[in-house]
Amino acid sequence: MKYTVLSDIGQKRSVNEDCAAVIVRSDFVRLGVIADGMGGHNAGDIASNMAVTKIGEYFNSATSEQFSSEETIKHWFSNSVKKINSLIFDYSLTHEDCQGMGTTFLAAVLTDEQKVLCHIGDSRAYEWHAGKMKQLTKDHSYVNILVENGEISEEEAESHPRKNLITKSLGTEKTIEPDFVSLMFPTYSYLLLCSDGLSNKLSIDDMTKIMSTDVSVLDKGTQLVDLANKKGGEDNISLVLITNTKEEV
Repeated sequence: MKYTVLSDIGQKRSVNEDCAAVIVRSDFVRLGVIADGMGGHNAGDIASNMAVTKIGEYFNSATSEQFSSEETIKHWFSNSVKKINSLIFDYSLTHEDCQGMGTTFLAAVLTDEQKVLCHIGDSRAYEWHAGKMKQLTKDHSYVNILVENGEISEEEAESHPRKNLITKSLGTEKTIEPDFVSLMFPTYSYLLLCSDGLSNKLSIDDMTKIMSTDVSVLDKGTQLVDLANKKGGEDNISLVLITNTKEEV
């Protein structure tokens, strides 16, 4: 697999509260993770970095057996996320400047046989395959509840004034239950994990056009970030882009 990790401060923000990483273990199990922090001062930055740093530590110290099946991966994710949630929540209670801080959390564990997403918040995962781009996750957001209840359309949700109000985040409540998505990730595919600084600016068509170009995974990622910045770049823009093609970069 080839991958790229990019995190850009954008055009309007003074602090980058996103954090992203890819980690590859010696047994070739891979972890891709995106966290988009929120909170006063630099608290969002602290929350997202705690989430990415800790999941990386837990990933590297896990046994191979913990990634041997879809169920063991989900169990490992659930336990790890609950520990991280408690760490962020407790930190916010003992540091005045960090009260109420939290972060989205989106991570993928990829083995040769198993591919599982763990998801909290409104960071998104997409898959590109055979010329088509598909959103894999559902936002934990106020407007998505309205969409699912049939109160507004998906098109109306894109411009809704409360679009950025999320209903679930890591570290803001005492307990958390993540969502899981099982991936197919067929050969010659790309997996995109991104913060809403990217997904809020680019349409599925925008992404599809870039992903369909005959350039490296790094160039694809760079083009996605550049276009989000050209379209305003009001937020931090981060992505993890992973491919199982045989491209030479």
